[in-house]
Amino acid sequence: MVFSSMTFLCVFLPVVFLLYSVLPSIPVKNGLLIIASLLFYAYGEPKYVLLMIFSIVMNYLFGRLLDSENERLRRMIVGLAVCVNLALLFVFKYLDMVLKTVNQISHSSIPMANLALPIGISFFTFQALSYVIDVYRRDVEAEKNLFHVMLYISFFPQLIAGPIVKYHDIQEQIRSRKTDSGEIAAGMRRFILGLAKKVLISNVMAVTADALFAAPMGEMNILSAWTAAIAYLFQIYFDFSGYSDMAIGMGRIFGFTFQENFRYPYISQSIQEFWRRWHISLSTWFKEYLYIPLGGNRKGKVRTCVNKLIVFFSTGLWHGADWTFVIWGLWHGMFMLLEEVIPVKKLPRLLRHVYTLLVVTVGFVMFRADTFAQGIQMTGKMFAGWSFQASQMNLVLQQMTPLFILTVIIAVIACMPVLKWVREWGETIQPCRKVMEPIGYLMSLFLLVLCILSLSSGTYNPFIYFRF
Repeated sequence: MVFSSMTFLCVFLPVVFLLYSVLPSIPVKNGLLIIASLLFYAYGEPKYVLLMIFSIVMNYLFGRLLDSENERLRRMIVGLAVCVNLALLFVFKYLDMVLKTVNQISHSSIPMANLALPIGISFFTFQALSYVIDVYRRDVEAEKNLFHVMLYISFFPQLIAGPIVKYHDIQEQIRSRKTDSGEIAAGMRRFILGLAKKVLISNVMAVTADALFAAPMGEMNILSAWTAAIAYLFQIYFDFSGYSDMAIGMGRIFGFTFQENFRYPYISQSIQEFWRRWHISLSTWFKEYLYIPLGGNRKGKVRTCVNKLIVFFSTGLWHGADWTFVIWGLWHGMFMLLEEVIPVKKLPRLLRHVYTLLVVTVGFVMFRADTFAQGIQMTGKMFAGWSFQASQMNLVLQQMTPLFILTVIIAVIACMPVLKWVREWGETIQPCRKVMEPIGYLMSLFLLVLCILSLSSGTYNPFIYFRF
């Protein structure tokens, strides 16, 4: 676990920011951020901070070794770096999954390793890999300062749930950056927006999704199944995009600019467009470091299809050590391939949107399911659960609280770029320009108060992506 939400919000972040503000130089500020990041990560399980430090030092050394003119040696080093990083990820994240699968297939009883999963290991491993590979490609020079690499990989705002940052994007910012009151204020507003997404929307959706996915399948019908699916659709989006907003906002407070990770994915009109808008840093990572090295679309249609399936298999597996995640990834990969031959773009706009949301929603049911069987059964209920017995209706009616209904309405609106439209509209009217910014700050303050009141109730819903 990491700091509780209230501890982070009311103690850790303010203290780090105040200390950061009074320190005199960038190297000293960087040192503070490294110490804060290591403390942040070590709060729950100190032993795994040693694993992260080992990964940082190891990849720093790989980078230095790649600063060579011997191309054969460089290929061997980068190959070793990739293998060692993936081996660490495999041992801590996928070893038990493989052993369990072998036991099921061979009817054997190999004991499980039962290693606790280090929080955010997929994120910091992929960041470390991107650094080493970029050094090998000569996209960046090997960093001579170990502490620069340490800050890059361990920086606490995006350490445990992304977005995945490439070294060349923040290399210069690590060495030199400036913050002013405007940037700090904008960062705080972005942080509060992300916090509100998580606390006020995702957490409410989580209550309903958890209750329905835990209910006996015999008590589910088409209404409760779709309620569960829609609740999780909103939960995962506002959970992850909320964290990304918080990370981008915190980065901005400390002078760092991170790339956007979400661009309203639920307004997409194809699965291809969805993946240009959803978890952008991950899809970009797989494109640059897996799809293109495999040959991309340069080696014929068959090879292109195989490459895309490999990417989506890997995308699903990256999310979790269970075959349900792999199926979710291949589900999206299958529709990506279908869109190559089916003229989806020629469909009416509304049908394209409905088609995309349907594919995404059904896919997330499998993503959320505890087992493959539950995912199949829940999907079956969504399309064939035409039973309306008293117990089944009671289950779904119990979820239709005023808070849930209001939150769904807010979630639907928040999935669209409404704030962007309002801001652009306000910029066209002279009297509105003067009041738009004060209103924005007042709304942010109001959201912050609501979040603190919600968090003070004592409920705790960790970010979904912490486990990845």
